[in-house]
Amino acid sequence: MEIGQTEKLFYQDSHMKEFDAKVLSCEKDKKGYRVILERTAFFPEGGGQYADTGWLDEAEVWDVKEKQGTVHHITDRPLEVGKTVHGKISWEERFEKMQQHTGEHIISGLVHARFGYDNVGFHLGNDYCTMDFNGPITPEELEEIEWEANRAVALNLKVETLYPSREELSFMEYRSKIEIEGQVRIIEIPGFDVCACCAPHVKRTGEIGLIKLVGRMNYKGGERITMLCGFRALRDYRIKQANVKAIGNLLCEKENETAKAVEKLKAERDGWKNRTLLLQQKLLRYQAAETAIREGVTWIFDSGLEGNGPRELMNALLDRGAKIAAVFAGTSEEGYRYVIGSRKEDVRPFGKELNERFDGRGGGKPEMVQGSLKGKQCLIEEYLKNK
Repeated sequence: MEIGQTEKLFYQDSHMKEFDAKVLSCEKDKKGYRVILERTAFFPEGGGQYADTGWLDEAEVWDVKEKQGTVHHITDRPLEVGKTVHGKISWEERFEKMQQHTGEHIISGLVHARFGYDNVGFHLGNDYCTMDFNGPITPEELEEIEWEANRAVALNLKVETLYPSREELSFMEYRSKIEIEGQVRIIEIPGFDVCACCAPHVKRTGEIGLIKLVGRMNYKGGERITMLCGFRALRDYRIKQANVKAIGNLLCEKENETAKAVEKLKAERDGWKNRTLLLQQKLLRYQAAETAIREGVTWIFDSGLEGNGPRELMNALLDRGAKIAAVFAGTSEEGYRYVIGSRKEDVRPFGKELNERFDGRGGGKPEMVQGSLKGKQCLIEEYLKNK
């Protein structure tokens, strides 16, 4: 049977949640079953937006794609050809995508009008939305753009869908990422944006809800902006508010003063960290002073050593006249991190032999090697005594 183009109900009414349609074909697909209907309200993947999901009778729709005007529904089970099925879209998911996509048009339109930048990349995922602009934007400028975008929401403007003729299009100024063949579909938000787009949108800007720009990073010489709109922005606010409340309770501070309290706490921590470091250095010198210097290798096992502690202790032993100093941090069960040094000998052969004997790895320079190994302390000490 020859199948023509699918009637796209999502262009007739972007808020259509349910519909009935006849099954024209159903074939086994590597991901399930590929179903073609005479008409559909399921939007296929396109324009930076993921496809709708939902149900066709009892069959779950996992994905939707369009090929040469025909919409293909990927389902988890087969449907009878010729049967009329009831389609139901995952509406909350679809509505959130429309909120993000229409919000993106407003932001992109404002950026283009103010700076002349193009939106060169758009990704609308299930939990976030990013826009890539081909020019720099400061945080202060983004705040101004965000404010203007929310003013567009408050105006509750009608989102217009236009299908201009080729002649009308030649006189129209509009944004477009690609060269479009055939009929061009234009989404216009009066006073804010005019852009070619294939995706469904909200009917009025008031449906978008809050537009919040939550992230900014330099990307390919321009900016990548992360945006949340509507219910996604509300969920994000709830999470952040809960975190600020928890931090405020822990610090016994008001919510709007937590940053200052954390800054103070960080300064105190840095002060204690410096004091601890000085005390650790003193302790290492005492530890080195109490260690007997051996004729060959002088060693210390200490499970409490962290950071640069092993190397500092090794140097302290060398300062006391150790010919070769070896420091092992760790345990027999979890393994050891070692540092071996000398101011008279090339310790690389010693380190290599140690690694071969105790399943270790590491290396370094003639005056110092470091690495890790496995083995019981008593066996390692027996080996060191023989050296």
